Amino acid sequence: MTNVALLGAGGKMGVRLSTNLAKTDYSVRHVEVSEAGRARLKEAVGVDCVDLDVALDGAEVVVLAVPDTLIGKVASGIIDKLAPGTMVVILDAAAPHAGHLPEREDITYFVTHPCHPMIFHNEETEAARLDRFGGVAHPQGVVNALMQGPEEHYALGDAIAKAIYAPVRQTYRVTVTQMAYLEPGLSETVCASLLVVMKQAMDEVVKTGVSEECARDFLLGHMNILGAVIFGVQEGQFSDACNKAIEFGVPALMKDNWKDVFQEDEIMASIKRIT
Repeated sequence: MTNVALLGAGGKMGVRLSTNLAKTDYSVRHVEVSEAGRARLKEAVGVDCVDLDVALDGAEVVVLAVPDTLIGKVASGIIDKLAPGTMVVILDAAAPHAGHLPEREDITYFVTHPCHPMIFHNEETEAARLDRFGGVAHPQGVVNALMQGPEEHYALGDAIAKAIYAPVRQTYRVTVTQMAYLEPGLSETVCASLLVVMKQAMDEVVKTGVSEECARDFLLGHMNILGAVIFGVQEGQFSDACNKAIEFGVPALMKDNWKDVFQEDEIMASIKRIT
């Protein structure tokens, strides 16, 4: 039985992880500093928290379910209390890639992050269809990076990732740098920004007198079929009119140098803002 210390167990992500870990045979010690968080964890999962030193004593895996801005501070506060060979699991690449993790060669740093359920993945159950975040009923992908530590530790980290993000459809092994290109680069800087623009565009159409319900129905419906064709989920061809609109629309909406957001220095600048 693997001993796991979960720090930040009463936060939003911590409760999600605690709920899934309760379904496994891992021996979990929960740590939460806030009274509200402790109460939330007790109500949601039915478990009590322990003091930090108790949780770390004999822990083979330490999961940091804390905000990116606190990763460096929390990791630095526990680094001297960890036994050699301990695995520290971080749930996002931002702080590790920015260099906020304390140096210590005899421990393992493992970074893991969920892909979240895909748009074009039709699940049969209502619970799965409603699980848009993941970790409840809808199988999702997960990206993992063994930042440092022995190669054999990857299997342990992968198993932990599959447990905390369950149900998991597939895991992908990447480097911490590659994970940073995925997030914040691809998922937030590009995807989230463009989705905000799409919502703003919908609002402009509503200003012409089209009802919000109609505009939303029209936009999300077209997003579904257009996205399915663009990403190769469904075979199909766009009309000549649609192709012409894309030809003129992309340069009208996007700067010529927009792909510079994937330059290494731009990725790091984004991460520094986050952390």
